Amino acid sequence: MKLFGTDGIRGTAGTAPLDPQTVARVGAALPRACGPTDRPMRVLVARDTRESGVWIERELARGLASEGAEVVSAGVLPTPAVAYLTPFGRYDAGIVISASHNPFEDNGIKVFGAPGEKLGEATEREIERLVHDASWQVDAAVEPRFVGEDLSAPYLEHARLILADAGRLEGTLLVLDCANGATAGLAPAFFRSLGFWVDAIGVSPDGRNINLHCGSTHLDAIRARVAETGARLGVAFDGDGDRALFIDHRGQVVDGDAVLLMAADQLKHEGRLPGDAIVATVMSNIGLEIALRERGIAMDRCQVGDKYVMEEMQRRGIALGGEQSGHIIFAGHLMTGDGIGTALQVLRIMAATGRDLADLAAALVTYPQILVNVRVRERADYSKVPAIAEAIARVERRVDGQGRVLIRYSGTEPLLRIMIEGRHQDEIAAWAAEIAEAVRANMA
Repeated sequence: MKLFGTDGIRGTAGTAPLDPQTVARVGAALPRACGPTDRPMRVLVARDTRESGVWIERELARGLASEGAEVVSAGVLPTPAVAYLTPFGRYDAGIVISASHNPFEDNGIKVFGAPGEKLGEATEREIERLVHDASWQVDAAVEPRFVGEDLSAPYLEHARLILADAGRLEGTLLVLDCANGATAGLAPAFFRSLGFWVDAIGVSPDGRNINLHCGSTHLDAIRARVAETGARLGVAFDGDGDRALFIDHRGQVVDGDAVLLMAADQLKHEGRLPGDAIVATVMSNIGLEIALRERGIAMDRCQVGDKYVMEEMQRRGIALGGEQSGHIIFAGHLMTGDGIGTALQVLRIMAATGRDLADLAAALVTYPQILVNVRVRERADYSKVPAIAEAIARVERRVDGQGRVLIRYSGTEPLLRIMIEGRHQDEIAAWAAEIAEAVRANMA
């Protein structure tokens, strides 16, 4: 069974692959797969606020202890904190127990290597192989062993390098929605220490209310609070704090595409955008690509998942990349998404330009998008079916330069997803229907 997805191991807490036995085996497999051979492996572990995180941490520690590893528990901390602290504290690996924006019933295991970057696929496959190898077991008599330390200060000091203080924005009212998650105990006090006025919601975690009607996937609460308080902007984090979405003073959502555009523009102005290029995923709107092109900035697309964004950035030496969902990677800060860091970057751009968030975000013109799902008999290569290939080619010629066609299979169902972006909704709807009809006639 494949354990690792695009963002670590994830599932319902208590059931495979997040049952106690498998979790302990994952812990034991890590030193076997990538631990040092001349000394005990040193591992940093942190978690978000889900109630299941406590026992998952215990089972991971038990597995790690069975292989002689030394474990430090940082308690509740955002994912990017572990990405920073792993190399800072010279750990051999860092583990985050979180299911990000999912409900509390779910949980997950994300693993960072010694450089503070998510594991490569080769290491993930080796861990999977070891977990499924029945020739060894975790000794049931081994007790979990770990030392608890508060390690939040070094991470926050690193974040402060982005924006040392509010400066010309001092006294600005921010609404922060911490999703009852990993940023709840850190973000409000931190932003206040910079000189902002902060109104915070989603800061009362009880183990079960993480992401519940709050956070970056449920924006109604923060939109209402921004309107109620007259705040200059709102920042919504997800459960593990590696992404952020924004609400401007008018109540409009500012997503990752808009942040990428304003950040790319500012970094190029400052001479800090190597190659005048950024990385985004196949889900970013064609409007971002066109707006960047108009500014002399190229956009390289990769598959969905911040680890793929990171890999492409490293491969091409690019300083900025991210996802529409709010995972933004600033290579000069961390090679993973950081919600607090992204918020600081947006505030830094506002301070540097003297412009409001709404004004900065208005530079992105989002093109209409349509998505049509067609159920198929099997996941065959549609590009080798002449009628379908011809229909796709016709549509691609029509949208060339001013739109986009993306066709891919669902990862979980026998569905072919047809996504088209273009200038006019009625046009792209007709074009999507044209391709869908060809698919139905030949593959349904």
